[in-house]
Amino acid sequence: MCNHCVIENVKQNMLSRRLLFKGAAAGVAAVAAGSVAAPALAQAPTRVVDLTHTYDSEFPTFDGKPGIAFEWAADIAKDGYQLHKLTIYEHTGTHIDAPFHFSADGASVDQLEPQKLVAPLVIIDITDRAKEDANSTIEAEDIERWISANGDIPVGAVVALRSGWATKVKSPAFRTDDAGKFAFPGFGKSATDLLLKHEAVAIGVDTLSLDPGNSADFAVHNSWLPAGRYGIEGLNNLEALPVKGATIVVGAPKHRGGTGGPARILALV
Repeated sequence: MCNHCVIENVKQNMLSRRLLFKGAAAGVAAVAAGSVAAPALAQAPTRVVDLTHTYDSEFPTFDGKPGIAFEWAADIAKDGYQLHKLTIYEHTGTHIDAPFHFSADGASVDQLEPQKLVAPLVIIDITDRAKEDANSTIEAEDIERWISANGDIPVGAVVALRSGWATKVKSPAFRTDDAGKFAFPGFGKSATDLLLKHEAVAIGVDTLSLDPGNSADFAVHNSWLPAGRYGIEGLNNLEALPVKGATIVVGAPKHRGGTGGPARILALV
């Protein structure tokens, strides 16, 4: 290839990257491998916020057992490179709940549609309420109040609960109250039923579960996921985002037949 051709090729690659970061449809189509439909971007981003907790065997889990274990499979001194063998439970760390998690015939995590993994992010803040009641929930009236203040929820949005719970992640209070009972905020079914009508594709929480800690029936898991939607649990840094205008990028895992799994979640603001 001639020098002029190389220079022109580099220029074109640089232009494509700029267009992608501005949310240009051509750039997005290039990234969404195999996807024809372009995702709905909230606005042109200027910064990236990581919504993912650092994950290790100390990270709190629903059943209290370590969610991930590391074992050296290769050592640089002996093998010339380093490699871990990982043993992972799917629903640990910042992670995805695929429809298959609570539905025998639901989509597995590898079947989530790519265009639903890049979406406008709506944040419902209940931080003050959660300080008074650890098992606070977002209900339909909270969704309606958000709409009155901010306008319609975009079709294809991810709607996240912000409770301030992520700051408790290194404390037992992230999971249980002083009596040892599950206690953390979540979605109420009235809210998720309404979000189905608004065509949201996913919900997310900065807590251990989509349902509140005191839930006896997992009503949200049992209705939201079988409806073909997915969930995100254990979000971090939601406090760094506005309640509207950000775009969420969900780095869902793609192991065949998975019920979910740890994920890298980013927000473009």
